[in-house]
Amino acid sequence: MKEQLEKVLDEVRPMLRKDGGDVELIGVSDDGVVLVKLTGACSGCPSASTTLRLGIEKAILEKVPGIKSVQAIG
Repeated sequence: MKEQLEKVLDEVRPMLRKDGGDVELIGVSDDGVVLVKLTGACSGCPSASTTLRLGIEKAILEKVPGIKSVQAIG
């Protein structure tokens, strides 16, 4: 499952990197919650929650079965 998640994150990274940010996969809980860390310009950005929900989470939910949500940490 981590390989699938990394593949999806690789697809959204160009969007993040063009604004000076990135995303790091931290892990996946047993109940299907993906933990990520937004880095660079994405860390603390006012639009980070929108990016997380409409960009990262949407892509993961569409392409990786068994995932229920995505949460940013730190």
